[in-house]
Amino acid sequence: MSKAVAEALALITRGVDEVLVEQELKDKLMEGRPLIVKAGFDPTAPDLHLGHTVLINKLRIFQDLGHTVVFLIGDFTGMIGDPTGKNVTRKPLSKDDVLANAETYKEQVFKILDPEKTQVRFNSEWMNHLGAAGMIKLASRQTVARMLERDDFKKRYQGGQPIAIHEFIYPLVQGWDSVELKADVEMGGTDQRFNLLMGRELQKEEGQRPQTVITVPLLEGLDGVQKMSKSLGNYVGITDAPNDMFGKLMSVSDDLMWKYFDLLSFRPTEELEALKAKVAAGSNPRDAKVELAKEIITRFHSAEAADAAEQDFIQRFQKNAIPDDMPEITLVLAADQRGLAHVLKEAGLVASTSEAMRMVKQKAVRIDGEQVADARMACTEGTAVYQVGKRKFARITLA
Repeated sequence: MSKAVAEALALITRGVDEVLVEQELKDKLMEGRPLIVKAGFDPTAPDLHLGHTVLINKLRIFQDLGHTVVFLIGDFTGMIGDPTGKNVTRKPLSKDDVLANAETYKEQVFKILDPEKTQVRFNSEWMNHLGAAGMIKLASRQTVARMLERDDFKKRYQGGQPIAIHEFIYPLVQGWDSVELKADVEMGGTDQRFNLLMGRELQKEEGQRPQTVITVPLLEGLDGVQKMSKSLGNYVGITDAPNDMFGKLMSVSDDLMWKYFDLLSFRPTEELEALKAKVAAGSNPRDAKVELAKEIITRFHSAEAADAAEQDFIQRFQKNAIPDDMPEITLVLAADQRGLAHVLKEAGLVASTSEAMRMVKQKAVRIDGEQVADARMACTEGTAVYQVGKRKFARITLA
């Protein structure tokens, strides 16, 4: 294996969970031809967050190495609804919803991907022409027993939760996409492993060389527990304002910060190792977090916006002496339970709602460094630093 291939392999595999099969990937890289690298996205929501970009960042690495990225928008599969990780049948999207979300996706992914080196495809191109007979033939490729090997299907079946017949079709359609594209590599989250391997099986049956499967870890959200998700409010959106991005990323725990670096940063491995060594030697982890936040803001906004966000953070947070170490609390509250006084009580920052009201009246309550004047205000979903008096702090995630 040449030095160039070894370096390319190191870049590709940094931070990934699994490569199936790594020797196959080495062989393909040694051929010196542009590989077809596929990643599929169902346009189920119009906004992307940093969790989505773990995969997109890796696609950019492939582009920088001279390979062809196919950004596959699952407009056909989006109308089925991906069952992965779900305990109920997903509601299919309308065609109008799918197309509207797809346009927004394209605008956002080109903040990372090089549009000149990206093929944007829609799987309706071939699935709409497959027809009923073709779909039945495709469905005959797998058995119900094989489908029930999938962890989420198995749990639903054992738990008495219904599984609609069309949900079994989803992995087959995703696999058939690989056949149509003649993919050399397909990438996805660890929760997509079954679907990705389906592509290998169908390619073999069609006489094609099977794709290499690369899975990337699922990124925990700001709470450090659950997968980053807009519905849980623990996310950083790639369209978030620079100041919001900076504040959210500075709230990440010191331990989780390194996973964010590994999965989100484009810094060379040597630089990251040097940064880790510097923190281990006593440097403040907060300084490393500043570097991470500025890199990400620069990517999605500009270097000027990153500098301005840093200065805003310094003025609002450091001048109020917010400590680096504080309790991390996640509260799952209904919308009518998110009044500030109730949140402060549930988080243990005050003994009662009446004390909360009194502290607000005394101008002793802040959220993200901003003084709060209304104890009845509704707190929004997401993560923020709540302060009562001079010494009581908590980083609270509302979900």
